[in-house]
Amino acid sequence: MFKALQALLKKPQTIIGIVTALMFQVIFSVIWMTAYSGVNDRASELTIAIVNEDGAQAEELTSRLAASLPFHTVLTLSPEQAAGQLEQRDLHMILQIPSGFTEQLRTPGAKAAINYTINEANPVTIKSIMQGAAANITSSVNSQAAAQGTQAILIQSGTPAEQAAAAAGSLISKVEGTTTSLHPVNGMNNQMVPMMVVLASFVGSMIMGLNLQVATGMLSAAYSRWKLFGARFFINIGSALAVSLLGSSLIVALGGQTQQGFLAFWLFQALFVATFMFFSQIFLIAFGAAGSLFNIIMLSLQLVSSGAMVPRELLSGFYRFIGDVLPATYAVKGVLSVQLGGPGAQSAAGSLVLVLAVAIGVSALITLLKKAPSPVEAPAASASPSAAVQSV
Repeated sequence: MFKALQALLKKPQTIIGIVTALMFQVIFSVIWMTAYSGVNDRASELTIAIVNEDGAQAEELTSRLAASLPFHTVLTLSPEQAAGQLEQRDLHMILQIPSGFTEQLRTPGAKAAINYTINEANPVTIKSIMQGAAANITSSVNSQAAAQGTQAILIQSGTPAEQAAAAAGSLISKVEGTTTSLHPVNGMNNQMVPMMVVLASFVGSMIMGLNLQVATGMLSAAYSRWKLFGARFFINIGSALAVSLLGSSLIVALGGQTQQGFLAFWLFQALFVATFMFFSQIFLIAFGAAGSLFNIIMLSLQLVSSGAMVPRELLSGFYRFIGDVLPATYAVKGVLSVQLGGPGAQSAAGSLVLVLAVAIGVSALITLLKKAPSPVEAPAASASPSAAVQSV
């Protein structure tokens, strides 16, 4: 066994495998720890619109909420404008104070409602953050209403203390919150689809590209580099269509949502799978098998910067910039739209087409600049028996 161990350790593939496993730990640890550092301190990057429909009576409450919330608040939008920006994912929640809110606070036995609207076609953390914020806001306004009501009763002349206490107790639940979901998500499995398809598609593209690179090297002596490049092009396109068809079909069969229809979901997935294939092959064409190291880095960078898990608004400026130039960001944006609903798929598709075109162009340029392998000379044909006889 010791000799077998020595033999294995002398093989380059064994060393490459060990180094790759080590680099996975280094790359993911460095990128994920730096990307998610300080995320909780950037809550002010999330935006809430406070829409006051109760006029001057609720202005004090509106100002108090805007000053106390840890988010960026917008106070100048009409209900229609706020709804439009929420649909576009420019807002993360609408807090609406309806007409008659203040009057209901003052009416014994009545309850006042604050309305919240959340767009669930967002990273899963957006939904949980905003639902928690809505509960905290309702609780805070309730406490303020109870304190104000108690104070008003206590200053009334001739009111017995026990009646004031009973009235104060009835004011504790004076305010309630109602939450409306835009593009509701049916289960956690659907919420995780964007991250899952990006991860599966890019890792699959990496492995497929590496094997294609090995096969291309084996055939480089028999075919020109441009013939192999063209063949690789058609293999990538055909594989992207087939791989995405299988993936989309399985997602739908297992209960996945397709708000814009199966065809849109499949074709959009085919687009970003093809983009991943051509994008990941750039490093393999340029550096051979060593290009896999760059693809591991790209995988980690895209997972943290695409918005599949954590909203991009909570990342540092550096990682937001990285996300702007990598294709996974637009894959996530488009999947959220075609799967859960909302606009954005067209612009995301346009960005992916641009990345795809650049990736093909860069790959072609590298292929052009790389030195072509020397053709293998065919062995000299042996003299035929008849020729040998003639020579004699």
